Amino acid sequence: MTAPGTPSWTDTMHPAGEPVADTLSHRPLQSSSTVYQGRIWDVVSDTFSLAPGAKPLTRDYIAHPGAVAVVVLNDHNQVLMLSQYRHPVQMVLWEIPAGLLDVEGEDYVVGAARELAEEADLVAAQWHVLTDFFNSPGSSSEAIRIYLARGLSMVPEAERHVRTEEEAEIEFRWVDLAEAATAVLEGRIHNPSAVVGILAAAQAQRDGFASLRPAGAPWPEHPAQRQR
Repeated sequence: MTAPGTPSWTDTMHPAGEPVADTLSHRPLQSSSTVYQGRIWDVVSDTFSLAPGAKPLTRDYIAHPGAVAVVVLNDHNQVLMLSQYRHPVQMVLWEIPAGLLDVEGEDYVVGAARELAEEADLVAAQWHVLTDFFNSPGSSSEAIRIYLARGLSMVPEAERHVRTEEEAEIEFRWVDLAEAATAVLEGRIHNPSAVVGILAAAQAQRDGFASLRPAGAPWPEHPAQRQR
């Protein structure tokens, strides 16, 4: 029996028994050009077809190197939150440590550890992949990997990164994971990495984080891995 509200075109979709998973799909590309070159990312214009012989389409998007973020969890099941001013939205946001993968050839988890040390003066002994997501797939190639970091210790004071500009205003707070998840659902936290990471951590906690992938798990959705 068809479930109430089931569209009549379900036979054209993926079979119901298949796992729900995004898939790579290269479409015929006619041209690609950089229309704006920025300090950190560029704007690219691609002309492509959805199928061979179909009418070409042109889409402009941000070419992004990708990023990592870290849900930092202490022994009291508290997540580290940091506040930072973000000028495009003109708000001070509660976030989790994060940063660009802009060091060529750098391993992803090494980049995450670098950002954790620079932004929070912390070192983690335990790393797992929490989840991966696209920040804005309709307008950017950016892919973000969120790690869960535990087993914490402080960076020696003499080795700590000097935070400047907006980062000089960073403030920290340890928040119970359940409380942080409630803040997300009540619309009090808006940073996408924080929203996704906190909710993913709250879900993963249900089985004691046993289902998480290892830190070195493949990441085929990263921009460099998707190149033709």
